[in-house]
Amino acid sequence: MFEGSFLGDGEKLADDDRLECGICWQVYDPATGDAHWGIPAGTPFAQLPEHWRCPNCDAPRHKFMVLKD
Repeated sequence: MFEGSFLGDGEKLADDDRLECGICWQVYDPATGDAHWGIPAGTPFAQLPEHWRCPNCDAPRHKFMVLKD
């Protein structure tokens, strides 16, 4: 669940949506994944494991909001 976008409805996220931490502004980009957590490139935000947290500030997933370019 994430509160920042779509009230936690992960089905409304596009696979290529980038999301930004509402605490520290770290961006999760599926094109690059997350080396800190061992998440491979191409992993959509909605498919991140439940235990995944912001690699910069340790905020939970629900603190991330969709970035619109």
